[in-house]
Amino acid sequence: MSEKSVAEMSFEEALAALETVVGQLERGDVPLDQSIALYERGAALKAHCAARLKDAEEKVEKIRLAEGRAVGTDPVEGL
Repeated sequence: MSEKSVAEMSFEEALAALETVVGQLERGDVPLDQSIALYERGAALKAHCAARLKDAEEKVEKIRLAEGRAVGTDPVEGL
């Protein structure tokens, strides 16, 4: 079975995959070439998660604005 592309992943799937990548890199037991590929995938996963969170924040802002409530969000820590 092939690896799912980052663009096809839900936020939860991408976050879980990112945690796996980080764990592999932290262990340090992968060859250099594989470490570079893992790092690249991790960067793509992080960007995907950040974009999905931004989309969610914008949707919440629109809902709050439609309800006449104050809008504005704080960035998610770490992204």
